[in-house]
Amino acid sequence: MQDFILEGDYIQLIQLLKATHLVQSGGEAQMVVLEGLVKHNGEVDLRKRLKVRRGDIIEFNGKKIQVK
Repeated sequence: MQDFILEGDYIQLIQLLKATHLVQSGGEAQMVVLEGLVKHNGEVDLRKRLKVRRGDIIEFNGKKIQVK
């Protein structure tokens, strides 16, 4: 599991995917979210602007990110 240190109150899901290098671009991030390939705390979430906060776990492509 990869840790991501959050500097503000939240980060949008597509920005998190880019910041952790799980996708190459914002367009790719939007596509994988809309295709249902990303899980937020164990559930598929189709909101690309989802506010990810400390304690959340994001799963994509066999990798997990713990937001701290």
